Amino acid sequence: MNWVGIVAIYLHEMNRMKRTIIQSILSPVITTSLYFIVFGSAIGSRIPVIEGVSYGSFIVPGLIMLTVLTQSISNASSGIFFPKFLGTINEIYAAPLSPIEIIIGFVGAATTKSIILGLLIFATAHAFVPMDLNHPLLMFWMLILTSLTFSLVGFVIGIWATNWEQMSLIPTIVVTPLVFLGGSFYSISMLPEFWQNVSYFNPILYLVDSFRWSFYGISDVNIFLSLSVIFGILVLCIGAIILMFVKGYKIKN
Repeated sequence: MNWVGIVAIYLHEMNRMKRTIIQSILSPVITTSLYFIVFGSAIGSRIPVIEGVSYGSFIVPGLIMLTVLTQSISNASSGIFFPKFLGTINEIYAAPLSPIEIIIGFVGAATTKSIILGLLIFATAHAFVPMDLNHPLLMFWMLILTSLTFSLVGFVIGIWATNWEQMSLIPTIVVTPLVFLGGSFYSISMLPEFWQNVSYFNPILYLVDSFRWSFYGISDVNIFLSLSVIFGILVLCIGAIILMFVKGYKIKN
């Protein structure tokens, strides 16, 4: 394992976060804080409790997942797309680095950024709403697993995309709607039966639901099923990325 090369890629990506700290950190934290104010105060006054939890507290896990998911994809996709766009990917590909080592460097940095952001939003939430945290270890584990999984998704998008429009296509028209329809702001038990059944086909539901369970011990889906779905997505992404590098898909040419 070429740890020197892995660390070089990792530190380069982390330094990019420092140079764009307003866009990478401050902007998502401020945006999420506005969600807490608008949804927690305005809408929360009309929805007093959901499954014994105040509405403002209920949406905290969903909002953290919303930001972590989108930022994981954004950080990882831009991290690999920029070298492709500038042509420096050829230097990385020619270096004595295996596909796994390149993935660890780029995805590790994107995952770290998302974990930091998730923890900052969690801390910020305390200033707006009261929260319980029944399973802190599971919460932290879910934060890591979600950041890693969707950093891999973003990495796949970054390799696949050939222009800026393609890079924003999937996050905009696929991921964001799935997040909003995945129980981030509501319990699917509040939906009509037909839409409840439709929601079970949304993979984001399992992420949000398991994360909320780590806070309050409430969920719409069995926690073990949720973890299985997350691991399934993780394995699929790892396989897709390795195949892309082995075949040189949109990298060699």
